[in-house]
Amino acid sequence: MSQQDLTADMLTRIRNAVRNRRPSVNCLNNKLNRGVARVLAEEGYIVSHDVIDDGCQGILRIQMKYGPRGEQILNRIERASKVGRRIYRPVRDLPRPMQGLGIAIVSTSRGVMSDRRCREENVGGEVVAIVS
Repeated sequence: MSQQDLTADMLTRIRNAVRNRRPSVNCLNNKLNRGVARVLAEEGYIVSHDVIDDGCQGILRIQMKYGPRGEQILNRIERASKVGRRIYRPVRDLPRPMQGLGIAIVSTSRGVMSDRRCREENVGGEVVAIVS
């Protein structure tokens, strides 16, 4: 089975893992998925991510994060830019999910970063996902 959008598949796997209270989830490894996982870890939505060698492209294992009483840290995660419709924004038009309480993950010429870091570095790009 050929998958067209590996990042949308990763976000769906994370969403399902949070809903089912899984401690970790395995995703397909590629450069964009590693960047999204790195941003999620930097912003505190997941514990960590590791690349496991399987002889092919590898597997990206993401350790999920929950609150002290087991409540969800990650409430909403959705793909913004899709295969058929890419969404590019300059730095002044980047979304502010939940008035700054959430993050937008942006793929820029300087790598994948959160909307806060994009504003610090004054760079826009493709809005990959919205997380709150």
